[in-house]
Amino acid sequence: MTVTLTELLNQPEYDNKLLNAEQTLGFVTAMAAAPHLLDPAEWLPYLWGGGETAPFETPEQFELYAELVIEQWNQIHPALLENTWTWPEGYELDEEEVVTESVRDFAEGLLQGWQLSRDDWETLMPEDSEDSALLGGVLLSISMLYDPETAIMTLSDQGLTGLDEFQEIYNAIPVMLCGLTQRGSQLAHQSNH
Repeated sequence: MTVTLTELLNQPEYDNKLLNAEQTLGFVTAMAAAPHLLDPAEWLPYLWGGGETAPFETPEQFELYAELVIEQWNQIHPALLENTWTWPEGYELDEEEVVTESVRDFAEGLLQGWQLSRDDWETLMPEDSEDSALLGGVLLSISMLYDPETAIMTLSDQGLTGLDEFQEIYNAIPVMLCGLTQRGSQLAHQSNH
């Protein structure tokens, strides 16, 4: 019987021991978007809070988890580079909450993952470069999806009414993430030569 990463993460014994499925997807997306390939051995521990010991009872459970996470990375990375990444099914906006919990958790995971590759991004896209605006725009947009209440207050202070802007931001995220990944990959390639 094959188990999906979401099914594995929804098992009660991993409750509060691992990032949830949406946070994990966001984190893995950040790793897949990173301009330099990061060794999974370096970032997997962040998925359980960075502790020395993984919260698995057997080596087989850990292997299965690691395989499923890497499999996810293997799907996301080429999709970002080929401009085909889209929001996963069920990650939507919500009339009342603005964003669903899935989108919020995804954004949280992505921001956590970004912290890990931040130095690479900032080295390739320094503050005064054109690319810095692309990076800043993506991070700002993700932050707005993570904290829509603050974002709506900020937008309304500027005379904008929240939900339409959120729809635009939400719709633009796939294009922005793909564009950022492609640009980061291009700059990383150039810096290696």
